[in-house]
Amino acid sequence: MKKNYIGIREARINLSKMIRDVRSGMEIIITDRGTPVARLISAENLSLSLEERIKNFESCGLIEPCLRAKHEDTVPVELPKELLNRCIREDWGNG
Repeated sequence: MKKNYIGIREARINLSKMIRDVRSGMEIIITDRGTPVARLISAENLSLSLEERIKNFESCGLIEPCLRAKHEDTVPVELPKELLNRCIREDWGNG
């Protein structure tokens, strides 16, 4: 999807053209003094999944990607109760 950045003043003046552009597949980012503040997208995009919407926000620079690695295949490890109790005591300063 092609993106176009436009200032608030220019957006007010060119709203009809912007809507035509969005209908043809463009995504328009409206900025206030160079900072993205709004995004104009086709209503068809409202059915995007949460993951797709998050990726769109990341690609626009509206949010930053999560730096933590996703470990979907990891399984919690069960630790012996005494070890856990010792760790808790040490953490609380009673160890």
